[in-house]
Amino acid sequence: MRTDQLRTSRGRWIAAVAATAAAMALPLLSPAPAGAAGPVTPPPAHAGFDYQIGGAYTPPAGVSVVSRDHDASPAAGLYTICYVNAFQTQEGAEGEWDADLLLHNAKGKVVKDPDWDEAVLDIRTAGNRQRIADTVDGWIDGCAAKGFQAVEPDNFDTFDRFPGYLTQAEAEAYIRLLSAHAHSKGLAIAQKNTAELSGDHAANGLDFAIAEECADYSECGSYTAAYGNEVIVIEYTAKGLTKACGGYGGTLSIVRRDVDVVPLGTGGYVRQTC
Repeated sequence: MRTDQLRTSRGRWIAAVAATAAAMALPLLSPAPAGAAGPVTPPPAHAGFDYQIGGAYTPPAGVSVVSRDHDASPAAGLYTICYVNAFQTQEGAEGEWDADLLLHNAKGKVVKDPDWDEAVLDIRTAGNRQRIADTVDGWIDGCAAKGFQAVEPDNFDTFDRFPGYLTQAEAEAYIRLLSAHAHSKGLAIAQKNTAELSGDHAANGLDFAIAEECADYSECGSYTAAYGNEVIVIEYTAKGLTKACGGYGGTLSIVRRDVDVVPLGTGGYVRQTC
């Protein structure tokens, strides 16, 4: 999640009802890359959106697209995106990964995202990338089995925040493994943040964008240049929301949420739209 000059993510707890969007008339993308099961369906553009990765609840009126954690169930009757933390572990979950798949510094200590205490995954070799993808692919399989329509792999930008360890090429090689698997399951897959890589979206097999604070950081244009109006914008401040709505309120899906993305009824909950 991007905030305080960073884009980072966090582990989530969620529970919700099962669902399908089969009745929704949604536009199809062009055929998916080789290895895909067939064309995939991106979220409807300029739709009411709610970001529920911090806990599921009944979507507000007017919402037709929701993003929820992979441990949750899709929102009944809505297009639901499945959130996975793909480039970092969940907070406190590094013990669930083989030690050699965690990034270590020169002193042998695990490298962590300081904002969310998440260990960074070591994607520097092809072997590691495939082994890490095998785990994340299992989550993607679960998303497909539950009836989600798309995947949101978070922390694509980890290489940008840990440049002394990781490279853009490594991140893109790894995201291509995830996009190929998502497509093979009939799921669309999002580019999460990393505006500077929007131009590579076709080569990376990415179908739409989820951009945190792109208005606040004057980056929304980088996403729309690549994805048109297939961009979901999440802002965390009143200033960011005002700027997003002023520039893109008539074309993009836009929502303001609280930084911790807590469920409705929880202290600190914020949700506003244009």
